[in-house]
Amino acid sequence: MSEKLAPEKRHSFFHGSQKVFEWDQTLEEVNVYITLPPNVPTKLFYCKIQSKHVEVGIKGNPPYLNHDLSCPVKTDSSFWTLESICETYWGLMDNVIKLCGQFIKKSKDDTLHITLQKREKGHTWSSPIVGEGQLDPYSTDLEQKRLMLQRFQEEASNCAFFQLF
Repeated sequence: MSEKLAPEKRHSFFHGSQKVFEWDQTLEEVNVYITLPPNVPTKLFYCKIQSKHVEVGIKGNPPYLNHDLSCPVKTDSSFWTLESICETYWGLMDNVIKLCGQFIKKSKDDTLHITLQKREKGHTWSSPIVGEGQLDPYSTDLEQKRLMLQRFQEEASNCAFFQLF
């Protein structure tokens, strides 16, 4: 129910015209999404999460991100994953070749997803990274109201009175 009334909104941080990352937050966590470059083996990506710092990169290269976090996180419950969005094509579409009438899957928009567990539940972050991609005051206010609504929905769902309806 909270997804309908208080949906999370992804925010994008650009450096020039290059999208560096997208992010969103809930009461308990901040999620950072980084689109991965093509043709790099997944085993070469790394992510180090510390209480107040994050580093992301490809082994053997300078880090892509190497910044302090806006707020401290719980390192024991923060983690990262590699996600792949696969689309299925039939025939000759978008440079995908049909082989013997078989479906061919094309991996698109592989993403490194970092889940940062907030040390302070309910605290509104204006950005995951210090000095990078800060929300403007209006957007921060909207985000804070959305999180307050999410907290109310969470607490109301635990209240026996609201469970009657």
